[in-house]
Amino acid sequence: MRATEMVLPGIGEPETLEVRSRELPSPDAGQALVRVEASGISFAEQQMRRGKYYDQPAFPFVPGYDLVGVVEALGPAGQTDGVPDGVRVGQRVAALTKTGGWADRVLLPTADLVAVPDGVAAADAETVIVNGVTAWRMLHRSARVRAGQTIVVLGANGGVGSTLVQLARHAEITVIGTASPRHHDRVRQLGAIPLDYRDPDLLARVREIAPDGVAAVFDHVGGPGIAGSWRMLGRGGTLVSYGTASTKDLPGNPRLPVLKLLARLLVWNLLPNGRRTTFFNLWAGKARHPDRYRAELRADLGEVLTLLAKGEITAQVARTFPLTRAAEALRYAESGTVIGKVVLLPDTA
Repeated sequence: MRATEMVLPGIGEPETLEVRSRELPSPDAGQALVRVEASGISFAEQQMRRGKYYDQPAFPFVPGYDLVGVVEALGPAGQTDGVPDGVRVGQRVAALTKTGGWADRVLLPTADLVAVPDGVAAADAETVIVNGVTAWRMLHRSARVRAGQTIVVLGANGGVGSTLVQLARHAEITVIGTASPRHHDRVRQLGAIPLDYRDPDLLARVREIAPDGVAAVFDHVGGPGIAGSWRMLGRGGTLVSYGTASTKDLPGNPRLPVLKLLARLLVWNLLPNGRRTTFFNLWAGKARHPDRYRAELRADLGEVLTLLAKGEITAQVARTFPLTRAAEALRYAESGTVIGKVVLLPDTA
């Protein structure tokens, strides 16, 4: 079976992406051949093309952090060993891949597949895989926010942000969402109170809404501005840091901004003021406890997909592009005009 893939050959602009065709072997034991119906563009790929993602593979490689597709074939050994419940040939599935998703066919471990509920379109499901699991875990596992509390979501119009707002509102949590003013109407429609992220008095605006501080702040920006996020917290609040978007264009070692951020978070955790910080890593625990990691992933992603299937949350598809126009799609995703997630579809779609 031949596969078409988008290859990132090295550090460069989106237009350096190359189309490659190669022969895929038949799935081995514990593998599935998946025909990709949708893949997404995350902030990770924007960092990877700059060589700035913390643990990206060596160039060249195929980007693609997650995907949705249909199982075309399963490997031998009875075709069921190690296959999660509900996954079968012909089943629509979702998978977190970190890399490799920008292709029209892929070979994946069957243990990494999560069944997509019937009736959920591939592009819609794609918007809540990495974004949904990230948002769900940060809200319910990292910060443990309760109904009636107030949180701040930076970049509430983005892929993770727009999903996080919806999950929080579904849990009866008040959300303050920062975004550019041109996105405020959309942020308001999602259920959040919009504030301008460039407002020099942003902290004061937050305190007008939450005088005693907020229960949690979700910050993907990092850099010097994270001190403002820390100051927004009330007693017992949690700062959840999950990225360093502000440093993506800085020259130098890509690990240094992350290490500086982790050091700052550690120092804050030592302060006796009733607040705490955490750095969210979606892949934490997979290498040491793979079975538990996969079971929790299926549970968490299953929760989000069920909410999507029931209409409790809605897919935020910013725009779709054919796979072989991934360069154009990546350029659009980086334009600063996006609400939701940019999705890649097969050229035949």
